[in-house]
Amino acid sequence: MTEAFFALVSTYGALAVFASAFLSCLALPIPTAFVMLAAGAFAASGDLALWQVALAAYVGAILGDQTGFLLGRAGGARLSAFLTRRPARAEVLTRARSLVDRRGGVGVFFSTWLFAPLGPWVNFASGLAGLGWLRFALWDAAGEAIWVTFYLGMGYLFADSIAELASVLSDASGLLVAGLATAILGYALLRAARHR
Repeated sequence: MTEAFFALVSTYGALAVFASAFLSCLALPIPTAFVMLAAGAFAASGDLALWQVALAAYVGAILGDQTGFLLGRAGGARLSAFLTRRPARAEVLTRARSLVDRRGGVGVFFSTWLFAPLGPWVNFASGLAGLGWLRFALWDAAGEAIWVTFYLGMGYLFADSIAELASVLSDASGLLVAGLATAILGYALLRAARHR
């Protein structure tokens, strides 16, 4: 599987990085982190220009996030009904809404890089919740800058061991999201116990 992503990035370069970043921000199951690690590795070897893949990843992520936000804003109840048909998606969207309700722009910021698997859902939830566009855009831009810098930088610095790095980062991301879900559930249970 890793060879396929290397071939995709080596063939299409910054365009593959742009498309991957854009589509993953719309909740499509694309391993964009690995695509960016591969792009960073190719930039380290001189096959791609680092500034081009960085710009492509950043612009793709920003446009994808903005599209998700606007879909949430325009689609409202119909989009929410569609997304919550499956219990797994309903749960993720509920967590994303909770994050937006409690943290607003800061929630958007952390969902773009620290809790990246929640990112697309936070984009939709931000639009659904009526978060101001400027607030969303500023926090989103700051978070995506960290995300792009981190993954391209890691691919650039650790180009020789990219497959191992991708595995470690994937495990760490899953652990962070599971920890966040546990903390939210624990907090909700604690509040419910206090109200009784």
